[in-house]
Amino acid sequence: MAHSTTKKEPKTTKNRQWGRKEVASNLIQFEEIRSKKNSQREATKEMGIPRTSVQYWLKRRDELDASPVVKAFFESPEGLAFLHRLVMAARFVILSLSPGSIQIVCFFLELSNLDVFVASSHGTQQKAAVAMEKEMVVFGQEERARLAPIMEPKKVTVCEDETFHPDICLVAVEPLSNYIILEEYATQRDAKTWTEAMQEALSDLPVSIIQVTSDEAKALKRHTEVELGVHHSPDLFHGQHEIGKGIFLPLSSQINRAKEEHEKAVQEAQRLLKERQDWESQPRHRTGKSPDFAKLIHMADWRDAATEVDLENAIARKKRAKEILGEIGSAYHPFDLGTGGPRQAEQVERLIEQSFSDLNAIAREAQLPDRAIQHIEKAHRLVPSMVETIAFFWSIVSISLKKLDLPWEIELAMMQNLIPAFYLRYAAGKAKKAIDRKTILEVSEKLLAPLRDPDGPLSILDKDQIRHLERVAKECAGFFQRSSSCVEGRNGQLALHHHSQHNISRRKLQTLTVVHNFCIKRPDGTTAAERFFGNKPRDLFEHLLARLDLPARPAKRRSQPASQQWQIAA
Repeated sequence: MAHSTTKKEPKTTKNRQWGRKEVASNLIQFEEIRSKKNSQREATKEMGIPRTSVQYWLKRRDELDASPVVKAFFESPEGLAFLHRLVMAARFVILSLSPGSIQIVCFFLELSNLDVFVASSHGTQQKAAVAMEKEMVVFGQEERARLAPIMEPKKVTVCEDETFHPDICLVAVEPLSNYIILEEYATQRDAKTWTEAMQEALSDLPVSIIQVTSDEAKALKRHTEVELGVHHSPDLFHGQHEIGKGIFLPLSSQINRAKEEHEKAVQEAQRLLKERQDWESQPRHRTGKSPDFAKLIHMADWRDAATEVDLENAIARKKRAKEILGEIGSAYHPFDLGTGGPRQAEQVERLIEQSFSDLNAIAREAQLPDRAIQHIEKAHRLVPSMVETIAFFWSIVSISLKKLDLPWEIELAMMQNLIPAFYLRYAAGKAKKAIDRKTILEVSEKLLAPLRDPDGPLSILDKDQIRHLERVAKECAGFFQRSSSCVEGRNGQLALHHHSQHNISRRKLQTLTVVHNFCIKRPDGTTAAERFFGNKPRDLFEHLLARLDLPARPAKRRSQPASQQWQIAA
């Protein structure tokens, strides 16, 4: 017995869900065909689209609360592309580049009247924001997997620190590129947790850590020196901060007291002068013995001068203490910023010890309390580590140059010119004053000038060889890291996001890391990922535009019931 078979009907467009871009293209095509045939039925038949669908699209467009020109633009393919970019840019900037909220995105859509074309409800925007965050995490994973295998092996210093929101967040940044290697939540912040997290973060990267710069936390030092077995570089700021915390408050208090005493002495001298003037202006028949105004005024003037000297000395001590803090920072460099000449560990130690000797002299002269002396001593305990860091720098530079097996004149040029020139460039970028940056850069250019000479020591090399030496010189110059400011700044950024949103989820934290590494650019146009991997990553925002859906249309506005006026009958 033959079984009857039912023939499947061909797919039609009757119950099809049309995408927003398709609708815009279909309407353009419909209007072109209709201008020739002047019939909706014939136009839709030729297009193979139900006439009811086209009528619904036209009705929906006509009911939009906007001018015909604006409606025609935003309902066109070009207008939709612009709308997609505009809304995505607003969402990306407000939620990822700044600590904004979903409510701000909704408010932006309402103020710009884009809510006529885009759904501006909190639920819709929340759903779009989650999709964007997920896609950003995927982008970061894909780019890391693509760039890691093609990057050149490198030795790096890592700056490490913890922050809290309120969960413990471990943050590690490579300071030269400012690339965030590690940024994740952890249940603890002990040495073992740090080591496991760093090993996992570096598992797919051809990167070896040679040094960690951080504060003096015991867990971080054990993680660095014992478990990783690398050099620990102390953070200069924490030492300077310790000094400032100990001495500037009592020195400021002395200035305030000296200022009060001086003001009292001045007022006393003025009072005596006025009393003498009043006495002398009295009638001749006044009785009583005349006060010895000359002696009294002389004593008041003496107190005035003495308190003025005390005030000047107090101000000078505080000013000198600030200068000493700057001198410690200026001394803690492997190269002299004024000449580019090398500084060995012994020389740096002498300069820093002299600064601490001057600081102790100020403390004795000012008779600072014991707690201030203790802060100075605590900061002084960092000096051996600082000296060891200078020695470590020169040892690692020496090892790097020996591997190149260069002729002695080229190796000498690297040591005396190329490496210090690049180091001074790094130092100039961190100088506070424009005049200091300019001066340091001028010294850097003087060091490079002999290498640019046609008869200079590098003239025997070709361009590729010179570029290789420059890369090695930059790497060597970056071996000295005395500050973890990059990770401290990152912690500050995370604190702003947490303060605004009261919570940073793990996915949100991952998206913030991706934005920092793959989106934020320096003035030279490079991202942290490009500087770290040595290759340009794809554009994060363009990736989001290509992968995420067009913005949803707003829901049809429902009629609101009239509010009832409750009254009590008279």
